[in-house]
Amino acid sequence: MWDYSEKVREHFFNPRNSGPLDNANGVGDVGSIKCGDALRLMLKVNPESEVIEDAHFQTFGCGSAIASSSALTEIIKGKTLDDALKVSNQDIADYLDGLPPEKMHCSVMGREALQAAVANYRGEVWSDDHEEGDLVCKCFAIDAVMIEETIRDNSLKTMEDVTNYTKAGGGCSACHEKIEDILIAVNGRLYSNGPKVKKAPKESPVKPQLTNYQRIRKIEDTLEAIRPMLQRDHGDVSLIEVDGKKIYVALSGACQGCQMEAATLGGIQHKLVEALGELVQVLPVAAMANH
Repeated sequence: MWDYSEKVREHFFNPRNSGPLDNANGVGDVGSIKCGDALRLMLKVNPESEVIEDAHFQTFGCGSAIASSSALTEIIKGKTLDDALKVSNQDIADYLDGLPPEKMHCSVMGREALQAAVANYRGEVWSDDHEEGDLVCKCFAIDAVMIEETIRDNSLKTMEDVTNYTKAGGGCSACHEKIEDILIAVNGRLYSNGPKVKKAPKESPVKPQLTNYQRIRKIEDTLEAIRPMLQRDHGDVSLIEVDGKKIYVALSGACQGCQMEAATLGGIQHKLVEALGELVQVLPVAAMANH
């Protein structure tokens, strides 16, 4: 169990500025379909002074993601855009009296959402898309630029640090050598484990294959665990069909047609990939018509 501060708990159970913001003139959407965390930050900026008069958020993620987003909106209200852009992910964590190391990526996501929202207000193009060849961690879609910037901005020294702040390397471990190379390039030497030594890749143990019945039960159990989070926001999800690697679900209530629907489906997909131990694709029931 993570060791959360009282302030993290407070902002999780009673988040500030949660929900849509009427007349927002700056909106930033960030998140990874595979990692399951998604954040929309909405700003109401005074066009004359460029002061942030109000800020709201919507997020699909863990308690730390909710608390970090809530804290961010409180920090930036009343600041000019230029001053807000100086807020670091460490500032967000400090405002919450610290985050568990394994949850620091939530504060990084908040900082990116702020950059995206400011760019949107200014009519600039902000993108976290990955160029071909720059993708380092395929499990969580983390590119080299993000890893480099996060290492530099937070003085990261170890592989574990990088995983905690970005999630990169937290899946299959195939990208560990590339991450170590980036650590060396940024820091000049590898702090984590002494001199870099290449090791022969370990063979993954063969996992027993689930029967069709066990697989469907696992899917249903996973959806059942996700359901309370969706119901809290007046939404729900139901399993409709399982066709090989494709899992069709129906979103209902507030989740149906929501602007964050793609992020919600991505979060569900991530949880099912973890539970099943295989790559699957979660699709809305409407996609069955084109199948």
